Amino acid sequence: MKFDLHTHHKRCGHATGEIEDYIQSAIDKGLHVIGISDHSPYFGEDADHPYPGLTMAKSEFSNYVREVRRLKEIYQDKIEVLLGVESDFFPNAAKAYKQVYDNYPMDYIIGSVHFVHGVNIFDKRRWDGLGEKQILDVKEEYYRLIAESAKSGMFQVLGHIDAIKGYFPSISDVPTNAVDQTLKVIAESGVAIEVNTSGKNKDCGGWYPSDDILERAKFYNIPITLGSDSHVPERMGDDFDEVGAFLKSLGYREWYFFRNKKPVAVSL
Repeated sequence: MKFDLHTHHKRCGHATGEIEDYIQSAIDKGLHVIGISDHSPYFGEDADHPYPGLTMAKSEFSNYVREVRRLKEIYQDKIEVLLGVESDFFPNAAKAYKQVYDNYPMDYIIGSVHFVHGVNIFDKRRWDGLGEKQILDVKEEYYRLIAESAKSGMFQVLGHIDAIKGYFPSISDVPTNAVDQTLKVIAESGVAIEVNTSGKNKDCGGWYPSDDILERAKFYNIPITLGSDSHVPERMGDDFDEVGAFLKSLGYREWYFFRNKKPVAVSL
């Protein structure tokens, strides 16, 4: 059974195509399950749409849910369509986000850390002029936030847990115990992590997370899922077979998608 839980569309302002385009692409590629998981609005902000190039507007969220549920019915004989969202994790606003999500029949929520010290992790300029101690501080704060997101109980999946390397690959080589400590917290929480195949489109290349982190994840028996993080329909299910083979080589025997926030095991 082939699935992809991490997909976007034009509502977020930096992806192309309609939701239906992604569903049709998934069918063409032989997927059995597709999760729709566009970027959450900034529910902790007063403005309806403070960052049009990053997320959908708050006023669009109900329309988003309605469209996914409509398409779920239309395509039910061809593919299972799941309702998800990729949610930013801001500790001070977590309650506001949770209150919104509790009002909708979400199949799963991906929790992703995109901001550290108020700056986007994909902003290449954030590293300009930083010394070793400052870089270490950013890395450790990033993993502290991921650990906190795991403990929050809000998420079934944690998104791209080493995406901070995206445009600064050398940060992977900065030594710290924070990564292992965070993996322990994730294991204790029972939340899954994704193998996100979009990393190959950034300067770091490859998948998120790196092979060594995936090996550690297996050591801690952390559940795994797959997300292409597609921002174009053509990337649906990207590297599904390759990821599955690699996970199997690490000793994994199953991975998961989520329906009604409950894990569904798929054999590798």
